[in-house]
Amino acid sequence: MFSEWIYELCREGSNVTSELANEPKSAPGGIVDRLFKPRNGMCDSCRSREKDGSDGKGNRYLDLQQAYLCGKWGHRRPSDLFLQIYHDVLCTLDRNPMAGLTSPSLMGSSGVVPLTIIAPTPDICRHMANCIVRAEKEVFLATNYWIFSRCSTIITDALKELSIRAGKRRSKVVVKIIYDRAELKQFLNSRQLAYPKAAVDAQVQLPAPEHVPNLELEVLNYHKPMLGTFHSKFMLVDRRVALLQSNNIQDNDNLEMMVRLEGSIVDSLYDMAIISWKLKLKPMLPMIDSPAESEKPPSFADNTALRTSEKATREADTERIQSNGLESHHPLFRERGEYQPDILSETESIQAALRPHGSETKVEAVTRHLNIVKRPDITGDAPEWSDEDDMTPYILHSPHNAFPMALVCREPWPALNHSSVCTPQNVAWLSAINNARNSIFIQTPDLNAEPLLDPILDAARRGVVVTCYLCLGYNDAGELLPFQNGTNEMISNRLYNSLSSKEEKARLRIYNYVAKDQTKPIHNKFKKRSCHIKLMIIDEHVAIQGNGNLDTQSFFHSQEANVLLDSPEVCRTWLDGIRRNQNTAAYGTVSSDDGCWHDPDTGELAEGSIGVDPGIFSWMKGIVGAIKKVQGAGGF
Repeated sequence: MFSEWIYELCREGSNVTSELANEPKSAPGGIVDRLFKPRNGMCDSCRSREKDGSDGKGNRYLDLQQAYLCGKWGHRRPSDLFLQIYHDVLCTLDRNPMAGLTSPSLMGSSGVVPLTIIAPTPDICRHMANCIVRAEKEVFLATNYWIFSRCSTIITDALKELSIRAGKRRSKVVVKIIYDRAELKQFLNSRQLAYPKAAVDAQVQLPAPEHVPNLELEVLNYHKPMLGTFHSKFMLVDRRVALLQSNNIQDNDNLEMMVRLEGSIVDSLYDMAIISWKLKLKPMLPMIDSPAESEKPPSFADNTALRTSEKATREADTERIQSNGLESHHPLFRERGEYQPDILSETESIQAALRPHGSETKVEAVTRHLNIVKRPDITGDAPEWSDEDDMTPYILHSPHNAFPMALVCREPWPALNHSSVCTPQNVAWLSAINNARNSIFIQTPDLNAEPLLDPILDAARRGVVVTCYLCLGYNDAGELLPFQNGTNEMISNRLYNSLSSKEEKARLRIYNYVAKDQTKPIHNKFKKRSCHIKLMIIDEHVAIQGNGNLDTQSFFHSQEANVLLDSPEVCRTWLDGIRRNQNTAAYGTVSSDDGCWHDPDTGELAEGSIGVDPGIFSWMKGIVGAIKKVQGAGGF
């Protein structure tokens, strides 16, 4: 059980957002210091975990009941698995109640998921753009990389359109943006206000003030040297809609994932955003005293929104769409200024763009869509598929009641060590794996965080099927740096070699990402087809989705934002979307003999693969990778 004072903070404690509404001239950081001073304690569970890697065991019934009383779950009681994970997460607050960058009273909540996007970055940026232009009062956007690109232009064009619309209403819209572009002066102050300088920075190119006269725009560049990266990626609009995503604002070849959240959970993310900003808000956010929980989720609030169902995703009226002119729905046209009024229209537009043009095959249509950023030279070689397996980048969820959710984030840790273990994000992952009974699904660019490896092995040994989708070669150079723990191929080899029986190895199913139009994984070094999704699903009903990779950097250092949710319906839809939108399960299986993917015809490793032995000078490759990250050539 966690301590009484954490119980009181969760049940009756104040939150930073409400205090700031009462004290608008205060800085959020000052409110945090006043309300949530660390006590330097640690619960038995975390003390045991840090000492020997084990879990402190208490009275499970009391633990679950205590966790249940520390959240606002709506009308649906969370499952025991969810409550066990949430209980373990709350234990981390004994040392520091701000370890999760969220007021404890707002960590456990509820909400709905009207829309999921599993798609290339431009598709996610287009939904962000549509949300931005619909804003009435405020937009809060956070990302790790912001690099001037086609994707950033989609966002900046939307900001310009928002200014025009606000001008027609004779109003102003407040916009806050956070990104991480490491600078030497951040050794003195990790948070640097960057606007209007960011408008003339060739690498950023935000709109100049004269181009957005009806926006009150503040931009924060946040990095805690050395390793405390701001890795969070989310957006909040009018405190009614939250987007939690895996992508940065840059052009790349990644398949990404974004989840649209509505309901009370938006207040939790709003609180986290304000705490992350820390500085005095100039001007104040207009919706600071208008919580999301006071209104129905907007996507499900009226009869029109009720059309947004999974069936609509797959059975959109083709004739009606085509009668409007297919070309008008082409992505290039949307970037030139056409915005959609709702998520149903957005979904129909995306699916129309994915339909074969003229004599195109389905594979060629998907290749065209995936090549939309940089690589028009790539061709697809996958066989044709049935309509039931069509790629569906935008996945509309049937209207549903709010279900339990919790924020499981982590604060940044800049020091050159691995001592920052007991955080909500890390403990959520560990508890989820340790308490799984039947299945674990993981998709992450890299998997090499040392504390996760033994729990994964233990799960396979006790009969749990563990499925891991990893990206071949993702940031291999960076993962070869000292203390980063190695590449996906090295870790896969180590995991398989640690299992003693064929049955155990059969339950550990590791795959390398294969794009929807391909029949083999393509090494990340070629920048053709990569995957950047961060998702864990346990027993097909509890999931953790967000920004955190299961790698050393995200586990020990970066600031991350993730949501823990409890919904069999959403989890099944996500698993189906993962299956439909990539060919990993069909073609990406790695060998349990060495943990590497081999060509089924030749037996050769994939082109570009370094295998399980990178050589004695691998650290030199790591330094090159680190330099590319700092230069913005990478993406994580």
